[in-house]
Amino acid sequence: MKLVAVGTVAFDSIETPFAKSEKVVGGAATYITLAASHFVDECGLISVVGDDFPTSTLDEMKARNIDLQGLEIKPGEKSFYWSGKYHYDFNTRDTLVTELNVLAGFNPVVPPSYKKTSFLMLGNLDPRIQLSVIAQFEERPHLIVMDTMNFWMDTAWDNLMLALKEVDVLTINDEEARQLTREYSLVKAARKIMEMGPQYVVIKKGEHGALLFHERSIFFSPALPMEEVADPTGAGDTFAGGFIGYLAKTHNTSFDNMKRAVIVGSAMASFACEKFGPQRLLELTQDEINERIEEFVELMDVEILIED
Repeated sequence: MKLVAVGTVAFDSIETPFAKSEKVVGGAATYITLAASHFVDECGLISVVGDDFPTSTLDEMKARNIDLQGLEIKPGEKSFYWSGKYHYDFNTRDTLVTELNVLAGFNPVVPPSYKKTSFLMLGNLDPRIQLSVIAQFEERPHLIVMDTMNFWMDTAWDNLMLALKEVDVLTINDEEARQLTREYSLVKAARKIMEMGPQYVVIKKGEHGALLFHERSIFFSPALPMEEVADPTGAGDTFAGGFIGYLAKTHNTSFDNMKRAVIVGSAMASFACEKFGPQRLLELTQDEINERIEEFVELMDVEILIED
């Protein structure tokens, strides 16, 4: 198995200033694996759901060569559920309901066929769970990418610090980076995070793009200006899936290739915003992905003449 992702597979109810959708499929691992599946032949998923989760969605994931050996289905129990309301700018949202359900007792087991994976994506979860997954691999994956959020900074600081020491890349948004480091400058924040363990830091800024840091090097990718946004839920996880999916496809973790992966991740995230839930990721063609990546390249392409 070239790539394995761990995270939530869930239901979301989403309200925006323009539309509302009740109980659509969501969850970090859903978006990560669906995005990555466009770049790797097979992707392993580790998560847990209740028997209320639609088998039709699981069939669609299997059709995209997502391996579900690591997905536990608990009879008689309900899947993780989140409900949120976005503000007019789409950059801020309020959580209305969080029901852990099966996630409350989640104790992930890494299947034997996953234990020699080269690329591991740790979706946003309790860092204790992230650490337990890492410990189950027979050999350390070539690259470990981790996502986290402010909730774990507030409630699981010590385990979060332990997890950061074990990973190569941290993906985080700008608000979370500032909370984690108590630095307003994202450049200073990234340096502090690298001192905590990760060699690379990706700071996501929503509609304002993403920053990649490594040692003293910095790369910036803009976000694609979009005329209409249906639902930004899962965009960050889709970014992560495109990012690690491209790295796994190319098996190249140099800084230059990570810059390409940031562009690919940004392109995939833009698709996720076009419809509620992960539906757009299920419909995507390779031609559409290539065209969207070209749009990003053109967006960044500039020539300038500096006079002597």
